Amino acid sequence: MNSAADRVTAGGVALTGLCVRRGDVEAVRDVTGVFAAGSLTAVIGPNGAGKSSLLEAIAGRLSPSGGTLECTVPASDIAYLAQVSHLDLRVPVTVFDFVAAGAWRRTGIFAGVDARLARQTHAALRATDLLDCAGRLLAQLSSGQLQRARFAQLLVHDPQLILLDEPFTSMDEATTSHLVALVAAWHREQRTIIVVLHDRDLARELCPTTLVLDRKLIAWGPTEQALAAHRWRHVA
Repeated sequence: MNSAADRVTAGGVALTGLCVRRGDVEAVRDVTGVFAAGSLTAVIGPNGAGKSSLLEAIAGRLSPSGGTLECTVPASDIAYLAQVSHLDLRVPVTVFDFVAAGAWRRTGIFAGVDARLARQTHAALRATDLLDCAGRLLAQLSSGQLQRARFAQLLVHDPQLILLDEPFTSMDEATTSHLVALVAAWHREQRTIIVVLHDRDLARELCPTTLVLDRKLIAWGPTEQALAAHRWRHVA
């Protein structure tokens, strides 16, 4: 029997018996499967199920404690969007500069904003309906505007593998609709997207594939089939 790594193609991620520890806790245990190149996968499960730990391992922020994780995407082409509560707003930075910083992997940290990057940044702000906020500080934005700015930064980054940890939680309906449309557009562009969700209906609407996780793998496959495998009372 072939391992998951034998079945992964360029742009995909393969897990074979993956285990991930967070401190003394085994957050993910013995998960095997493939995020195919160009796929859009929801990760669903109760609180403490290891969903964020799984994304952090794929992003290279946590090392596997067992098994293997093979990611065929270069680190510079991976974008990890942590939960919005993890963003430090104490450093005064304008929305424009924050969004332009999405290009640092190709320009370098200390490079200035040239005309090309300025055009890309303005296009990203326009796409997220934030052009009027370009000169404001991040700390002055509403939660919905802040999340739009983070998505605008992803547009400038232009990654192949996109990891989103609860990107729509506590967002207003208009912001959620706008960001969901962006994710759907990325999927049409054949980017590989893994998104942690708490909303079953949104998973059905947005994601062809779903991974149901409770530290160990419960189900992984077509969304309706995976959601039918177990009914989480913790999941909306």
